[in-house]
Amino acid sequence: MVYSMTGFGASTKKTDRLTVAVEMKSVNHRFCEISIRLPRQWLVFEDKIKKAVSSYVRRGKVEVFVTIAGEGLVKRSVHIDWDLLGQYWAGVQEAAKRFAIDGSVTAADLLRLDGAVEVVEEEGANEEVEPLLLDAVDEAAKALVAMRRREGEALAADLRARLHEVEAGVDAIEQRAPLVVEQYRERLERRLREWAPAPVDEARLLTEVAVFAEKADIHEELKRIRSHLAQMADALEMDEPIGRKLDFLVQELNREVNTIGAKANDSLIAAQVVEMKSALEKMREQVQNVE
Repeated sequence: MVYSMTGFGASTKKTDRLTVAVEMKSVNHRFCEISIRLPRQWLVFEDKIKKAVSSYVRRGKVEVFVTIAGEGLVKRSVHIDWDLLGQYWAGVQEAAKRFAIDGSVTAADLLRLDGAVEVVEEEGANEEVEPLLLDAVDEAAKALVAMRRREGEALAADLRARLHEVEAGVDAIEQRAPLVVEQYRERLERRLREWAPAPVDEARLLTEVAVFAEKADIHEELKRIRSHLAQMADALEMDEPIGRKLDFLVQELNREVNTIGAKANDSLIAAQVVEMKSALEKMREQVQNVE
């Protein structure tokens, strides 16, 4: 089964007190990279979210967006620095004694002094948030994978069509290749007769034809192309990440086709090479998005 690296998934889970929304999207990437954006006070769940997503996605760049809202998410408490207040009070009394100042200082006055009182926020409802959050992550990841699978089926269909195009080019070249050497022999013999009225030296002619045949021999290239095509067809049936393998095989196919174009020395084969290179370029573009 072929999977694309492009996809989107979302899920929202609610209770009477909480709402958790998760969205995730994925795009092409050489490796598996997962980035998570969630409220700072919930970073404690980052590793668990990443582990959950990585169980579904094996390649691609995935961005996960988490929103958590509701009651009881943050607990606030007042912290009073009694030691600091004691120092303030001692300072007030010492100032009153030294400077003979009359006046009253209230508790409210002391609590307003810098650093005396601090409002502390603590995460609350962790036990309630965690199962809801992981459930939403799991559901969004399944939706993401479902979309990647649908996209992958379309990619596989297109790749199979391109494989057939390249295979058709190989068939045409295999039929044409034997004629290239024979036509070269006929052209060479005709030119020799035009240039030299004397009988053609058959030994020399055969030698020249043999040299040409060796240089123009593309049997091994065609054989390797068929092997690469078969490997790609088999890979498209595998239930595992195959993007890198396909990318490598497309590169190898391009190399073999280029070699055929350089060696064939024939206009009809050259035309087939152009068609094959066009199909391979389309394959290369599609393969970049295969997981």
